[in-house]
Amino acid sequence: MIKKYLEEFKTFIARGNVLDLAVGVIIGGAFSKIVTSLVNNILTPIIGLVLGGVDFSNLAITFRNARIEYGAFIQAIIDFLIIAACIFIFVKFINGIINRNKKEEKIEVKEVSKKSDEVILLEEIRDLLKKDIKKTTKTVKKEK
Repeated sequence: MIKKYLEEFKTFIARGNVLDLAVGVIIGGAFSKIVTSLVNNILTPIIGLVLGGVDFSNLAITFRNARIEYGAFIQAIIDFLIIAACIFIFVKFINGIINRNKKEEKIEVKEVSKKSDEVILLEEIRDLLKKDIKKTTKTVKKEK
């Protein structure tokens, strides 16, 4: 019984979707660290300079014993927006490639399905023969 489950698990893992998902999660985690570093170490200090020397990482409100660090929240929002924009651009790029491939496939199918002149001529002859046979059948029936 355990052998059966191991075989099913092996088949499940070997499928492309699971491996693609695992690679995506790993790359996404690494990309997230890069974007977080970009936001924390480059963008928010620049924004802080533009706004008059504000340090986002230290922005907080203390209420009794609770410290609400809204500066870190602002950095997280900037972080999210950059990651979302990158994902949007990546998806648009991939969809463009997929759509281009589909258009090329449609063009190939149209070229393959185009009838040659000989086929068109033979179809016309066939249709004329069918009409002729119908006329002959009607004439023979009238004579009887």
